[in-house]
Parts: sequence; structure tokens; C-alpha cells
Amino acid sequence: MTDTSLDTLSGALRASWQQFLDVYEPLRPQLYRYCRHLTRSPWDAEDLAQDTMVRAFATLGRMGAAPPNPRAWLFRVASNLWIDRVRRSRETPHPAEELPAGTATPEPRAHREAVGTLVAQLSPQERAAVVLKDVFELSLDEVAEALSTSVGAVKAALHRGRGKLVEPDLAEPRAAVPAVIDAFCDAFNARDVSRLTALLLDTTAVEVVGASTEYGRRGRILDGMLFGSAVMAEAHTHGGAQAELFRGVLPDPPRSELRVHRGEPLLLVWYAHADGDAVRAINRLEVDGDRIVAVRNYFYSPDFLREACEELGVPWRSNGYRWWPHCPKPDPGA
Repeated sequence: MTDTSLDTLSGALRASWQQFLDVYEPLRPQLYRYCRHLTRSPWDAEDLAQDTMVRAFATLGRMGAAPPNPRAWLFRVASNLWIDRVRRSRETPHPAEELPAGTATPEPRAHREAVGTLVAQLSPQERAAVVLKDVFELSLDEVAEALSTSVGAVKAALHRGRGKLVEPDLAEPRAAVPAVIDAFCDAFNARDVSRLTALLLDTTAVEVVGASTEYGRRGRILDGMLFGSAVMAEAHTHGGAQAELFRGVLPDPPRSELRVHRGEPLLLVWYAHADGDAVRAINRLEVDGDRIVAVRNYFYSPDFLREACEELGVPWRSNGYRWWPHCPKPDPGA
């Protein structure tokens, strides 16, 4: 296969991906919310939502016809991915005993209020069934379709799951912050590229979640994290995310702040705006000793950013869900 044919294929796939997002991106907030209930973790929810979109895109190309209910279909893809992961990790709990005959189950409103406290006692199938029925209010037929099962199996899962709603787990303990993360934060704020890349490996994965991944010590992604604010401030001429999302962004370099969220150290990335600073990205680092083996930049993850920043009590701004290769200039009169 020639380089030209590979370039042609790559361009066609990028165009198809953009068309796919045009249709399914409006469902992303609901998808994240569903994944959040399943995984009980904002980090895992964002990862599951991203993987669901990729799997759905790949699967759609092999389907004879488009799914009649896109939302239920996305939930089905997410459910299958999550259940498979739980089973593979051998974290599936033992089946609980059946409830005694005649045991009353809570009222639907109580289900919706209690569903946020679902814990690991629920099997993957039970948790997915309760969330789909009591949070998203899908019909029994829709839940069965989303879980690739029968209505009878859904009823049984709801009966078991609703009877096992319990109080949430205790808060996670605060984790010790590895020195290499402190060093990364300091080098980032000094915009010292040499110091920063010295903390990485030749095989380090540097990823903008849901957008692109590079491997190695130096690439466009890392440069974008350090110096991308100038491009953001001129989004109407450079393209990229929807220009209206970047109104008021100043070209000042971003700054990194180390915080602990749900027991895990992370780096908030603050950007200057005409009306004050706000977080537009979060960096999550995976370390091995005194080196960083992975950098995950949550820039196009507005649902996750909102939840994490609200929990931390800091202002945030959305960059949308994707990079827009062609961005219309904003209306000066708007």
C-alpha cells in the first residue's frame, strides 16, 4: 500500500468521523451521565464514553442500516463494553440471594434518588438495568434492547438490583503525590521544555483524550499544552474548536496547579480570560518511579471537566467535544 493511498484512507476516515459526530455528539452528555452511573467514577466514565463513541463508529460501518434509536443503541454499546471489562477484571460480585416473595420494592422516585448510591454489590447487568429504567426512564423493551436481553431478564435484574441499593462507599483516602508530578507541574509553569521532556520516556504516550495521541518526549501535543493559548485566542482565524467557545481567551501562557481529586493527584490547567482565569483542561499523569509513562490531557471532555471542577470548587470553561477543522469566523455584530 502506498503512502498516497494511506493518506486518502486517513482523510476519508477523518471525514466519516466528523459526520458521525455531527449525528451522535448531541447525545454525549446523556452518554457520560449513563457511564458515570455505571462506573461510579468521573475518570472511568469519561474513558468509557470515549471508548463507546469509537466502538459505535466502528460498528456503524458494518451495520446494514442505521439504528432506529441512537440513544438506546449508544447505551447498548456502553453497557456491553462495561460489562465485558468488569468480567475480564474478575470484579463481578457473586450473585446475591433472591429477595423473598412478596418483598416490597421502593417507589420509582425513591429509585431515582437512591440510584446515585449504587455500589459494587450490584452485578453489572443489575446496575445497568436500574440506571436505564430509573434514571433515564427507558421502557422495559428499550432496556432489554440496550442490554441485549429479554424483558423477563430485565424485570429480574431490576427486582434484585433495587433491593440492594445501599449507602455509598466512604471517601477515598488522600494519595501521596509522587515527586515527579510536582516536577512536571513546576516545569510546565516555567515553560521549560527541556526540563519537562526529561521527565518523560521515549515511549511515553501523550494523549489529548478523544482527539489524538503521540509517543515520545517531544511532539505537537506537548507544545500545544504549553503554548496553545495564543492559537486559542485567535481561534476564528486558526480554526479548531468552535470559535465562540474561546471568546475572551487571552494569549497568556496557561498555568498548571496540582490538586487532589477523589484521592488522585491531577493537574488543573488554568487559562487567562478577559473576565478572569478558568480551568479549560486537566492533565492526568501515570508515573513509574521518577518518570512519567503517560500524559492524558482532558481538553475535549466538557462533561468530566464540569463534574471535576464543580467538586473542586473552581471555575471552568468548555472547549466542546472535538477539534473543528473548519471553524467559521464569529459574527462581529454578535
